[in-house]
Amino acid sequence: MPPMPKILLVKLSSMGDIIHAMPAVTDMARALPGLRLDWVCEESFAALPRLHPAVRDVVPIAMRRWRKSFWRADTRADIGAALTGLRKQRYDMVLDVQGLIKSALVAQIAHGPVAGPDRSWAREPLAALMYRNKIPGVWDQPAIERVRQIASGALNYISPSAIDYGLPRPDVHLSWLPTTPYAVLLSATSREDKEWPEAHWVALGARLAQRGLACILPWGSAREQARAERLAAAIPNAVAAPRISLTEAATLLADARVVVGVDTGLAHLAAAMATPVVAIYCASDPTQTGVLATTYAVNLGAMGVVPSVDEVWQATQTGMRA
Repeated sequence: MPPMPKILLVKLSSMGDIIHAMPAVTDMARALPGLRLDWVCEESFAALPRLHPAVRDVVPIAMRRWRKSFWRADTRADIGAALTGLRKQRYDMVLDVQGLIKSALVAQIAHGPVAGPDRSWAREPLAALMYRNKIPGVWDQPAIERVRQIASGALNYISPSAIDYGLPRPDVHLSWLPTTPYAVLLSATSREDKEWPEAHWVALGARLAQRGLACILPWGSAREQARAERLAAAIPNAVAAPRISLTEAATLLADARVVVGVDTGLAHLAAAMATPVVAIYCASDPTQTGVLATTYAVNLGAMGVVPSVDEVWQATQTGMRA
């Protein structure tokens, strides 16, 4: 019997990018029975790969934190420990599906031959110089499909047509949730130009309340918390969530009747949990990085085009679970 293949997947960040790699993990697990798959990613997102049952181990690194304090002795010690962790296993393949110079460098540190996209479609073409196996492909396709194509090309299998994130609902109880059915409104985003107007959120929330749904508003920063609390105060039966972990967020999204959100990683997580999701784009193009799933996933808006309340409400009603 041939040994079980051992693969190290390199997809460091961000939240949306990591979620975009989940369908490729599902594909690999089905195509390669007995696969032993590890995943290296930024420490702040390490909970996300652990949601996938095909991931054996997660190797966290902290490049974002290290670059802020590289001169400190404890940071250099932390880097040394992380590098040792990267090299403790020998892999049949190290698969960089991010295509950045930093991800290619991380892949080079690990033990095993490195594969990744060739320079024609790597996000940073110089990264391709560090791959032993350069996978040909085209950039002009959704990010999820790019990752699936890199993985299938490197490991020589054919991806199925359907997208399957492969994520079960985490076994987590959220005691603070209302007992009534609810929708999740993802109003928080890191860029002001990606925000949907607060008056629009209030109008949408009022319509959801009329349908008997409580509105739950998660947040990640103090500024986002203040916004969530303002909106919750203005929307009947709305709740500004407490601070929650990524695992708790997955549970919250999985049990929602519908999720409406701006361009944020949690909107992609909602799609990954097979929850109906309406994604609002005000300052970015959803063509390549919009929500994508075989379940209900709708992208509205575009660069400089703000969807109206009526547009969002129509899409929300259409996809809402009974």
